[in-house]
Amino acid sequence: MEKAKMNIIDMFVKGARNGWNIAINSLLPNVILAFTLIKILQVTGIMNLIGLLCAPVMGLFGLPGQAITVNMTALLSQGGAVGVLAGLLSSGSLNAREATILLPAVFASGGVLQNIGRVLGTAGVNTKHYGVVLCMTILNGILAMMIMSVLSKFF
Repeated sequence: MEKAKMNIIDMFVKGARNGWNIAINSLLPNVILAFTLIKILQVTGIMNLIGLLCAPVMGLFGLPGQAITVNMTALLSQGGAVGVLAGLLSSGSLNAREATILLPAVFASGGVLQNIGRVLGTAGVNTKHYGVVLCMTILNGILAMMIMSVLSKFF
């Protein structure tokens, strides 16, 4: 059976539907969960504790300690990390400069744990290599924050 050719309008509509489904079924739930978790951490006071404990490490990048929640979430989900970042921005815990430092790290290290399971596991890659992949991804995020921290001083 031959597949019918689609015209440009049909292709656009199909693409828009697919994009809508991805946004509603994948991105939106991650962002809502992230906003909820940030609020829970703030209301319970755990966010302040995280800020105090992580301030020395995150201070190396010119960030408050609470910013580490973005990095931790990024290892699980890029969409979730963006939601955490947005939650911290909207609550005033982060400013635009700090978000600028964090965002490239989210994309450099985002979703590595999901990808290890989905890609490496499915491809049959030996599990002894998973640690290297995880470490390289974390290193990419650290380098991204270092570079953006320096660049953000000029703008």
